[in-house]
Amino acid sequence: MGESKKELAVAALENGTVIDHIPPSALFKVVNILGITKLDNGITIGNNLDSRRYGKKGIIKVADLFFPEDTLNRIALIAPNAKINVIRDFKIVNKHTVSLPDDIIDIVKCNNPKCITNNEPMKTHFEVIDKENVTIKCHYCERTTNKDDIVIK
Repeated sequence: MGESKKELAVAALENGTVIDHIPPSALFKVVNILGITKLDNGITIGNNLDSRRYGKKGIIKVADLFFPEDTLNRIALIAPNAKINVIRDFKIVNKHTVSLPDDIIDIVKCNNPKCITNNEPMKTHFEVIDKENVTIKCHYCERTTNKDDIVIK
């Protein structure tokens, strides 16, 4: 009985996309940003899993779906250290970290109640002014917002 058993916390994926190293507090925001709740694909979501690097992490596995790069990079707003793994035939064929795009369209709500985007039916548009610290500026009212104050639509 002295055997040491090791098991995968999340089942292996034959083909699809794995988003790993998501901060546990950001996991369900990532789900919303990627529109995962609207998919019919097999989806595995794990949260508060042990991570050597971060202590705890979240992970999302989506079977038979390969997200466009610009879609995945949106999550850099709230999960800047997230890793993307593209899986084919149970093997990782591409692995990279998300990177924040220069413009964020229709993902973030402007914190300025007087901003036109909060008073007219239109898409929000933010320019990223600091990728390292995640600071964005509204294209319309020019209000800046830092990572901790970003509100996902």
